[in-house]
Amino acid sequence: MNGILTPLADLAPAYDVVVMGSGAAGLVAAVRAADAGLSVLVAEKARQLGGTTAVGGGVMWAPNNHLAGAAGFPDSHEAAVAYLRRAAGHVLSSGDIEWYVRTAAEAVRYLTSRTRVSLEPIRRPDYHLEWEGAADGGRSLDNSAFDPSDYPGMAELIRPSSYFPLLTMTERDALNGRAAEPRLLAERAATGVRTMGGALVGSLLASALDRGVRIVAPAPVTELGPTSDGWEVQLGGSSGEATPVRAAAVVIASGGFEWNPRLRRAFLPFPVTPISAPSNEGDGLELGLRAGAAVEDMTAFWGVPVISTPAHVYDGVQSGRMGNVEMTLPGSITVNAAGKRFVNEALNYHDASRVFASIDPRTGRQQNNPAWLVFDSHYLSKYPVAGSTPGKPADWMTAAPTLEKLAGRLGIDPAGLRATVETFNADAAAGVDSEFGRGATAQDRFLGDAGNTPNPCLAPLDRAPFYAVPIAAGTLGTSGGLATDFQGRVLDRTGSPVPRLYAAGNVSAGAFRNNYPGGGATLGSAIARAFAVGEHLAGSV
Repeated sequence: MNGILTPLADLAPAYDVVVMGSGAAGLVAAVRAADAGLSVLVAEKARQLGGTTAVGGGVMWAPNNHLAGAAGFPDSHEAAVAYLRRAAGHVLSSGDIEWYVRTAAEAVRYLTSRTRVSLEPIRRPDYHLEWEGAADGGRSLDNSAFDPSDYPGMAELIRPSSYFPLLTMTERDALNGRAAEPRLLAERAATGVRTMGGALVGSLLASALDRGVRIVAPAPVTELGPTSDGWEVQLGGSSGEATPVRAAAVVIASGGFEWNPRLRRAFLPFPVTPISAPSNEGDGLELGLRAGAAVEDMTAFWGVPVISTPAHVYDGVQSGRMGNVEMTLPGSITVNAAGKRFVNEALNYHDASRVFASIDPRTGRQQNNPAWLVFDSHYLSKYPVAGSTPGKPADWMTAAPTLEKLAGRLGIDPAGLRATVETFNADAAAGVDSEFGRGATAQDRFLGDAGNTPNPCLAPLDRAPFYAVPIAAGTLGTSGGLATDFQGRVLDRTGSPVPRLYAAGNVSAGAFRNNYPGGGATLGSAIARAFAVGEHLAGSV
């Protein structure tokens, strides 16, 4: 073994806490519990560690955190509460909101003072600056680059991102949509340095190992049975034999169910393309249900527009990548089969993804699915599209010398596309999107090209040839699942805690109940809940 993983044969017969999953939620709960002197085992289903956290951007949304104030971003508990009341007060109680604002800030202080996690506030606005209490930066926290060289074998064990470059989010945001410096990326790849979600996983994993937390993988939890003083956990291994381990408490942090077609059909309101860790198949959810858990918000998911190219295969399955930056940059539009734009392309990705599934009342079908990102040669010369090289058309792009021919090759209404582009081009010249207001807010402009004036999100499509790629509703992960209380204890159908069973992350119902207040809300929900789990374990096990 490489010193990071413990062989199944070497496990102790019992632990105070067994954590199911090695993403941010599982590792935060594990580290906080270990700080209380508890013996902790983290069991990961996949061969590599980190789950969806390691795949993604790693940003955490934590209002009123102490780092923001130190960096010159004004904030307050009262402002954060007011913003969340406007953003999610229709589904969150005052107690829910107060809990999140307080707990997320406490989690940030704990992580940055007691662990190897290094966070930096970024100038990313909340997703609705027009609402009371919104902040124009500081609430979204980026991870510093993490060098795992002090832990031999760790670099190979952390799950790679399926598409994010080896840049911090701060570095990526500064590129204005352009490609990264190849030399920097090559240096980081050669040395094993991780960024974004990989950096968060690496720093948490190092913190766990520092505390003596045991990590085992691949070791899916196949059975979970109650005992008189806790749980018996059955761990599967590559040999096919089950290894039993006793636990005083179990934390389910195994991710959502977005890669399980049966569960997607049962609960999600429309088809989506998942771009998370393919190991997220709902194992923890179904184990929790068998243990007597109730569920909440099962139709909820973290939405995002997705570009899926034929070459985008991750862990042996077809996946995709976020397309919101390509939608936001000047010189592209997103249209449906009628050739019409249907959304402000710079809208935050969660809210934008919902519009893809809008139902046409005349047909009963989704009126914006299929959809296409349409752009011209000037756009292609400046920006990468789904990882392409600027200036070089990829073979999965549809190209044509005119808009009408492009529409014909895709099944788009030619007259509709021509009319849409004519209107859009006139608006782009004036710098004002008359139809959807694209680029009118600071949040819109954040992912635009600051060098493009007068509007960093608008430029005409007027240089042939023209190009298009399919774009569809996707998901970073489901956000409905096991019902929990403020301590992360799993609740049964009567609202009572299932003894010594906890849950955090996408396997549980998210803190925001299908709302997305700002960049990093996904991890904010997971980490706040996981920190609360660790706090409760520290005082009760």
